[in-house]
Amino acid sequence: MAIVGIVPAAGGGERLRADGPKAFVPCAGRALLDWSLEVLTATCERVVVAVPAGYEDGGNRVLGAGSRSGSVRAGLEAAPEATVVVVHDAARPLLTRELVERCLAAIAAGWDGAVAAAPMSDTVKEVSADGRVLRTLDRALLWSVQTPQAFRADALRRALAVDDRTLVGASDDASLVEAAGGSVCVVEAPAENLKVTRPIDLERAASLLAARRHSASSDPSRVR
Repeated sequence: MAIVGIVPAAGGGERLRADGPKAFVPCAGRALLDWSLEVLTATCERVVVAVPAGYEDGGNRVLGAGSRSGSVRAGLEAAPEATVVVVHDAARPLLTRELVERCLAAIAAGWDGAVAAAPMSDTVKEVSADGRVLRTLDRALLWSVQTPQAFRADALRRALAVDDRTLVGASDDASLVEAAGGSVCVVEAPAENLKVTRPIDLERAASLLAARRHSASSDPSRVR
């Protein structure tokens, strides 16, 4: 089994108000991307990063696409040896090895895909275009999906073999696998697996990473 990590990191940093691509913004003394790479390189045989134009220098980097799933497809095309794929957003720097391993265990158990997710705690309403509430959804059945997302590589390849318009419209890679008939399960993620979108998220992530680094230096067995 060849496990390959793919990191779509070609997005800009507009909402983060960054000077360059989000994945390369400093966070707790390192590029945002590097925190995820540290965990992925410990759990995958190889990690391919899809980057913006001008950032291709370095091993295992490919030019990203105009959409997130397009970048994942570019990364997967560069890894023909992959039998299992772990897709993770560079914008989630608090990734843990334990979470990756639980997603991989679900693939080993027979699922086509396994996605990190959190059960919804807020009340969720379906709303029309003019703002009218149509109905209140049962939050007990709803999960907020995150990354990492692990897949059987053949299932992901089939799912990504669609036109670019479909890729642009995909909310995540799991939705494409689902649309192609694949079976996908959720794996509950820890609360700190946050996504960095705005400056306040970056500040929170930096604080949590600094605390994790301190904890690891005191007792390396406590952080996985």
